[in-house]
Amino acid sequence: MNFQIYDTTLRDGAQQEGMNLSIADKLAIAALLDELGVGFIEGGWPGAVPKDTDFFALARRELNFRNAQLAAFGATRKAGVRADADPQVRALLDSEAPVVTLVAKSDIRHVERALKTTPDENLAMIRDTVDFLRSEGRRVMIDAEHFFDGYRFDSSYATAAVETAFSAGAEAVILCDTNGGMLPHWVTEIVSELREATGAGDEERILGMHAHNDTGCAVANTLAAVTAGVRQVQGTVNGYGERTGNADLIAVVANLEIKFGYETLGGGLSDATRIAHQISEVTNIAPYGRQPYVGASAFAHKAGLHASAIKVDPDLYQHTDPTLVGNDMRMLVSEMAGRASIELKGRELGFDLAGRSDVLTAVTNRVKEAESKGYTYDAADASFELLLVEELEGTRPKYFAVESWRAIVERVGPRGTQAGAEATVKLVAGGERIVAVGEGNGPVNALDHALRDALMKVYPEIDDFELIDFKVRILEHTHGTDAITRVLIEMTDGVDIWSTVGVGPNILEASWEALTDAAIYGLRRRGIDPR
Repeated sequence: MNFQIYDTTLRDGAQQEGMNLSIADKLAIAALLDELGVGFIEGGWPGAVPKDTDFFALARRELNFRNAQLAAFGATRKAGVRADADPQVRALLDSEAPVVTLVAKSDIRHVERALKTTPDENLAMIRDTVDFLRSEGRRVMIDAEHFFDGYRFDSSYATAAVETAFSAGAEAVILCDTNGGMLPHWVTEIVSELREATGAGDEERILGMHAHNDTGCAVANTLAAVTAGVRQVQGTVNGYGERTGNADLIAVVANLEIKFGYETLGGGLSDATRIAHQISEVTNIAPYGRQPYVGASAFAHKAGLHASAIKVDPDLYQHTDPTLVGNDMRMLVSEMAGRASIELKGRELGFDLAGRSDVLTAVTNRVKEAESKGYTYDAADASFELLLVEELEGTRPKYFAVESWRAIVERVGPRGTQAGAEATVKLVAGGERIVAVGEGNGPVNALDHALRDALMKVYPEIDDFELIDFKVRILEHTHGTDAITRVLIEMTDGVDIWSTVGVGPNILEASWEALTDAAIYGLRRRGIDPR
């Protein structure tokens, strides 16, 4: 069975708090969505939002879709205005989008209180606008706004709105849980009743589902609608959207393909993880690690008992094969780890530890001892790899030897209004003693600059390294300012990203350990020998 997959990331998803997509961002995301294989990409509201008008003008010249069709979003004509004379409707035509999706009122309370018009005029607005756009050669779909709330209040009027749209020539009517308050069994019941009343659900009268996540049920509600006969699903990549977001489109299509066995994407589900993360980069919103299917933790296993079973058969503790969505299984190394966890994690990192019971026992004990002191290797694969190398080779790579380091913070200017930090690092590398001073907007930033400047003299490759994330956690809060501090950092060389952990009695000592580990790991990863 084929489904229409309709993405509204560029319009509805862009309403998320803190998201501000440029036209270039929207063009980049649209290309990725087409690569994913969605059938329809809603580009925005031309005529109402100037940026969206410009986007459609550029999209005509710069986008060459293989799988998707571009949809322009707009509203039905205004009350008392002819469809062909309504400027907003004309703007939809001017966008030259082959598909137009119209938002229409289906809740009589919104008709009378928000539109301030009569029930009959609202139905005429739907009919006239669909008929006009169809006569101009456009494919037309109707977003029945507030449908589910409207149906529960007055089912006959909500049904009439859907029937009017179909009779006027709309190829699909999308049922919107605009307030996001529905639950799955309500959705199933309402969609089933609507299909019986209208005969909708076949290829000529397609019903769709547009769910918001205010009850945490957007994906579940979408799947419930599918089981009741819906054949178009709408959503946003990564669940973007206002308030609590929209249905996560990738989770929806992964469930449809993997669990239901339906055909959905024209591209390939195996690219889902990569594309979801690439879109995260464009939106500048960090990926959610626990996101179903594509999150970094979606197939991460921690408990030693799980690891023992996974070693025999990964399917024993995974609901599906992660490679189907372009993800992978990860073993988390922690105090809960057993020897099986360590062996699997070593294999993941490229180390064959099979039959090395001495190494497995030693590493397991070291991990448990370290975590009792506050370390965590769940999100610090680079630090764990260095620990593993040290156990296998007897020492970690000696790229440099630290003599001393210090960092100071000072305030200057009138009443100390300007803050700054300075760090000094003394180390030996390449057979010479090096002293470097770094400045930054804080002591950790200054230490990072000083360490980088010192190592650059011997290892110029380190110029590519950049600290991109920094997290601090106080582990023993009862000790106040004397508590143990844990720091996790992420470093990149523009190609790969790696994470390290440091623990100490204060933020500076913990940060220094994580910074030096990151430098050592990065150099080793590049295949550089100590000089």
